[in-house]
Amino acid sequence: MSKKKLTKQLTLGNIKIGGGAPVVVQSMTKTDTRDVLSTISQIKRLESAGCEIVRVAILNTDAARAIKTIKKKINIPLIADVHFDHRLALEAMASGADGLRINPGNIGSKLKVKEVVSAAKDKCVPIRIGVNAGSLEKDLLRKYGHPTAKALVESAGRHIKILEDLKFKAIKVSLKASDVMKTVEAYRLFSKKYDYPLHIGISEAGPAFSGTVKSAVGLGILLSEGIGDTIRVSLTADPVEEVKVAYEILKCLHLRQTGPEIISCPTCGRCQINIRGIVEKVETGLLKIKKPLKVAVMGCVVNGPGEAREADIGIAGGKGMGILFKHGKVVKTLKEQDLFSTLMREIKRL
Repeated sequence: MSKKKLTKQLTLGNIKIGGGAPVVVQSMTKTDTRDVLSTISQIKRLESAGCEIVRVAILNTDAARAIKTIKKKINIPLIADVHFDHRLALEAMASGADGLRINPGNIGSKLKVKEVVSAAKDKCVPIRIGVNAGSLEKDLLRKYGHPTAKALVESAGRHIKILEDLKFKAIKVSLKASDVMKTVEAYRLFSKKYDYPLHIGISEAGPAFSGTVKSAVGLGILLSEGIGDTIRVSLTADPVEEVKVAYEILKCLHLRQTGPEIISCPTCGRCQINIRGIVEKVETGLLKIKKPLKVAVMGCVVNGPGEAREADIGIAGGKGMGILFKHGKVVKTLKEQDLFSTLMREIKRL
């Protein structure tokens, strides 16, 4: 692991981003923002899953005005995602948005951009410049032939200059593509050139399974190199799954230790208890536990005792039975049918 790059720090609502702060997990609602009740309900579910920042799409004035009501019912900072129309950015900020996701070069004339930046300064609203391979400027596509990593960085540089020329520095940047290595290269290039905080993600990563794999690979590489201040896993799935995957990536890299970590064996011919069934029940049973615990659920006597001993608590299976370990010590031997209930009872005591 490389040391985390020290970027400029900004404040979004009550959250510190960059400047040595922990990597922050965010997601985006998949509701119509104008449907206030559905949007609030989804954000509440995201909050329960550990989401720390939420982004909502602002398609029109009604969506921008809905932010006022939504903000009263949620507990995490809200970012308004705006394209093409500077008036929507102004309305979103007037309604209480904590942050903006815009590309200054596509929301109108310099005068309109200046108006947005002036309001953002007055309200202490940071701006994320979001560069995506799927919406790169036409002249850059002609210059590079297709959305290369260098093209993404050049696009970001243009938008940054617009804001810097207006003396605005509360900037966060993302450079996303659906191609994992192109995204990694873009962030590496940008990180060498600028010290603005980075929001990292693999754009349009795909459905739950393949999108999780792509995100874990791409974001894992970047985070291991010290790149990334906020993170979103973009899945064609329930946004709660995005948050869960994000935390698993961060836990694997020892960057965030929120909630339990399950260590379980894949099972093989040596396993003589229903370890898959036990693991599924344990995973469900741990959903509401926020304490960072390492829980081992192992199926046989080869690696089982060693892994269980290194965990905070765990079981190692034998023939129709298993051994319960706690903090490296054997607690008791149990029948298979008692393993799950006893393990969960001891976890709750911890």
